[in-house]
Amino acid sequence: MRSDKNRVLIVSAEFFGYHRSVAFAFERLGYDTKVVTYDEPVHPFVGLLKWRHKFANDKGKKSLRAESRRRYSAYLEQVFDEYKPDIVFIYNGTMVQDETLDYFRQYGAKVIIWMYDSVRRADRTMCVTHIDHADLFCCFEESDVNYYAEQGKTAYFMPMACDTEVYYPIEGSKKDMDILFVGTIYISERRVRLLEMLAERFKGRRLLFYGLYKPYFKDPIGWMCRGHRDVFLNRNIAPDDVNRLFSRTRVALNIHNQQTFNGANPRLFEACGAGAYQVCDYNPYISDVFRNGEVGLYKSDEELVRLIEYALTHDMSAEARAGYEIVKREHTFDHRIRRMLELLG
Repeated sequence: MRSDKNRVLIVSAEFFGYHRSVAFAFERLGYDTKVVTYDEPVHPFVGLLKWRHKFANDKGKKSLRAESRRRYSAYLEQVFDEYKPDIVFIYNGTMVQDETLDYFRQYGAKVIIWMYDSVRRADRTMCVTHIDHADLFCCFEESDVNYYAEQGKTAYFMPMACDTEVYYPIEGSKKDMDILFVGTIYISERRVRLLEMLAERFKGRRLLFYGLYKPYFKDPIGWMCRGHRDVFLNRNIAPDDVNRLFSRTRVALNIHNQQTFNGANPRLFEACGAGAYQVCDYNPYISDVFRNGEVGLYKSDEELVRLIEYALTHDMSAEARAGYEIVKREHTFDHRIRRMLELLG
């Protein structure tokens, strides 16, 4: 028997558990939820398809992706028909076709899309027209809102958030780590350059940089010959482990990817939500959120080094606590989902 609660079908990539964070936020607000991820039942980068895609030429890659999206769209329509949701919430949208969004709306559901990273990234081009087939379109990056406004379309700036069930202060943790970075490295020239510089500059300090730095599947020779193996761990870690590491570090380092001009990546809110003192690259949005030095913001390599040196020689617990309070008060998943529902009406 169907519950009296409204239903939300959540369609998302399996990206560090954010689909679960969205679902839990909806559930706390009184909704029933069902989550469907991109990795099941079909995906162009799983099993044999992954290797076919890896060794295909550009035309072959495009064909495999198109076929996978067609199959996935058919699967989503089947799930939709069985679950009969009131809202379809799509986190990112790279695997969803415009025609599928129309199908959801045709049969009575409201469609919300929350795009992470910039919609104008090369691997997000298939999402640019989703705004014309959704009831609410939200962007991590404020420049995307302006991009759509120039076309007479309405998108909403909705940066990422903190799941306070995953990221929270662990009292009594010993600060036995000096600098921690967690994030994909190899895809960002900025991150590679800055992290390699810091590994040299703070040699002798306790540094840990988690994330793919020189992955073997991209460059086997570079992977075998990579330096600073005690610093660059060259692997991803689970969110629970990230939270424990944040509790032990004196400086949580954040470096945004190049496509972020006025917005924030998830790590901004997660590091503060875990109670860590954070040093982060400046942009207007972040400066407006943390107005009183709760997060150290740098605009140059020299400022970055200076902020880290200061944090390693001073007690930054008051700043870390203030940053935590800001995130807990204004930047959780509950805040974001509640705001989207208000916009949806």
